[in-house]
Amino acid sequence: MISLFRLPLLATVAGIALTAIFFGGTDAGVVAILAVLEISLSFDNAVVNATVLKRMDERWQRIFLTVGILIAVFGMRLVFPLLIVAITGHLTPYRAVDLAVNHPHEYATTLTAAHPAIAAFGGVFLLMIFLDFVFEDREITWLTFIERPLARIGKLDQLSAILALVLLVVAGTTFANDHAFQVLVSGAAGLATYLAVSSLSSLFEGGEDLDEEVEGGEAAQIVLPKRAMRAGLFLFLYLEVLDASFSFDGVVGAFAITDKIFVIALGLGIGASYIRGLTVYLVRRGTLDDYAHLEHGAHWAIGALAVLLFVSIERDVPEIVTGLIGIAFIGLALLTSVIRNRRLAAPA
Repeated sequence: MISLFRLPLLATVAGIALTAIFFGGTDAGVVAILAVLEISLSFDNAVVNATVLKRMDERWQRIFLTVGILIAVFGMRLVFPLLIVAITGHLTPYRAVDLAVNHPHEYATTLTAAHPAIAAFGGVFLLMIFLDFVFEDREITWLTFIERPLARIGKLDQLSAILALVLLVVAGTTFANDHAFQVLVSGAAGLATYLAVSSLSSLFEGGEDLDEEVEGGEAAQIVLPKRAMRAGLFLFLYLEVLDASFSFDGVVGAFAITDKIFVIALGLGIGASYIRGLTVYLVRRGTLDDYAHLEHGAHWAIGALAVLLFVSIERDVPEIVTGLIGIAFIGLALLTSVIRNRRLAAPA
């Protein structure tokens, strides 16, 4: 399994070395600090990613670990914030890059001003993940006194989307204040993105009807791999949007440590590469099957993060708070999983 972390280790050495050469030893230390913070505060992200990744074949797991790292470093931590600054600030891409390189304080201010819209998008997306999980009837439960009633209520069609829209409207019309329009539009975009990606991945992932049409023969050999390829692609896109929802607060919060965009991208990107390696490790070791409550704890952490994102539209929520809440849910779920395993093993 050490091979899963070979690329992150290489990225760590190369990233810190390049930072020391081009920016100096102090910024190299900042890169290391940001990487450690990203790893420590994103464990819940790894567990949730693992619940999705275990539905993908080994080829797409490798793509997630290689191409996904490049997207995490250069896409979500570098290009994505630049696009946000360009769109919200009505700037050309060149001007956004110029701000990031030559006027980092102004760049950070513009990026922070876009936070309400991004929080609404990420909040709705993560809330849908949480609601779809707790509204599904499951054989194994964690917080049974809550999850069982929610599963019964969840039999109502489209209840997750209805509740997400209600919360979005409440947020947009009460405490969003001057950002109401941005919050409503971005939240609606988050809901549309979730429904589109999850529906398409489910379509190509299942496909029982298609199986009946292509039983055996050469047609099955052609159609089924194509459908699996498409299912993997949409699950991969789902994971990238999930990563963006988790990571944007970290990008904004990193400006409290340094205002150098490339240092931030390298530090957070290195941390994200370890999270990806840990995700694949959890899948291949079968950790989610061995510790049955981990998946539940991770989704409750996502639900808490979604609420905190809505709160952060008008109130500052320190990243350490969101991180500690996630760690608390994961830690408690791990503890109860161990207790459950011992109880089940006791008769034997």
